[in-house]
Amino acid sequence: MNRKPSFTLFLLLLFIFNQCSIPYRVKRNPDKLIHGYVKPGFEEVKNKFIENFTERGDYGAACAIYYKGEKVVDLWGGYKNSITKEPWEENTKVIVFSTTKGLAAMTLAIAHSRGWLDYNKKVSDYWPEFAQHGKEDITVKQLLAHEAGLCLVDEKFEITDLRDFDYIAEIMARQKPLWEPGQQHGYHLATMGMYMNELMRRVDPENRTIGQFFAQEMAKPLDLNFYIGLPDSIPDEELAKVIIPSAWQVITTYDEIPEKMRKDLRDRKSILYQSFRIPEKFNPNSRTTLSVEMPSANGVGDARSIAKVYSEFALGAEDLGLNSRTFDLLKNEAEVPPAGAFDIVMGLDTYFSFGFLKPGSDLMFGSNRKAFGTPGAGGSFGFADPEKEIGYAYIMTKMGAYLVNDPREMAIRDAMYRCIEKLEN
Repeated sequence: MNRKPSFTLFLLLLFIFNQCSIPYRVKRNPDKLIHGYVKPGFEEVKNKFIENFTERGDYGAACAIYYKGEKVVDLWGGYKNSITKEPWEENTKVIVFSTTKGLAAMTLAIAHSRGWLDYNKKVSDYWPEFAQHGKEDITVKQLLAHEAGLCLVDEKFEITDLRDFDYIAEIMARQKPLWEPGQQHGYHLATMGMYMNELMRRVDPENRTIGQFFAQEMAKPLDLNFYIGLPDSIPDEELAKVIIPSAWQVITTYDEIPEKMRKDLRDRKSILYQSFRIPEKFNPNSRTTLSVEMPSANGVGDARSIAKVYSEFALGAEDLGLNSRTFDLLKNEAEVPPAGAFDIVMGLDTYFSFGFLKPGSDLMFGSNRKAFGTPGAGGSFGFADPEKEIGYAYIMTKMGAYLVNDPREMAIRDAMYRCIEKLEN
């Protein structure tokens, strides 16, 4: 008797196909496609990076670590394109999603050090049009801590509309908060970058955007290959293509997703579900998406650049104009809003401060709570650990389905701290 294949069988075949689609030589002989440098004492990091390909399903990735101002790890490997099987090269760049937020927050921290921006002042002091629909008293600090209730945008717009900064500013200024600002927090997944960008335009004496400020004041002096708004001068050959999580990945990691998030991802009316639709026509592998400025999500670059700039901030970033007063603020523990640490969008406890994510019970990165950084969708992560003087970054093509603590990234991060502990003892 002939029967149609069951859905379970289909998923099993999909899983087998996904595993077999990883080139044999990556799984069997990864050294052929793993390149870079590790300083003696950090060999375990390279071993874990290789294991990511042989045991944890990585396809193309890079990681970099600066320790006490010195680059001690700079590794890359695998493939930058799953179709053409082009190898990941030394200059390969990839979109890092929300990891961009941390680098954007750095620009505002420098603006704070220069006296352009006061975190305790009202947003409307710099942006008068913002003072609509109950937003009059929202402070910069509350906004950057995701307490403003401005996670969504009632007016629809497409990715290409982000080229018109005045138009986007008008839309964002008209938005109504979803809750009483300052009382609770919820991750401003897509909108945070647009608010940060307009703040920078308002406070910078030259009216530069975050992408422009980053390029001129940070990327140029540090010789970084990272862009918030990818210029036409970067050829397509230098860009990796991300691989969206498969159905099997989602199923196998389903229990790792917080219960509220599992529910909200199926609810088209939830804040989380709607956040993923801002702006419309966002395609991470489209040059159009990469070319606009979206400081929330479309930064493009290599791991060593992210690690290097976080290393500068871990050491105080004096050469970039950061002063000790601002640096101390970044190192402080996050202040929890009156309603508590529970993030009503993400469905777990989160801790935000001055545009950065801070260590907490569900994501304890760094050696202590002085660390600050931002993870990105799919597993990328960049952070500074001032206590240990570390700048760290991991980026990849194959997106994981974990919310935080992707096993590939965690393996490298944990190995790094074990290596440093041995060196210091």
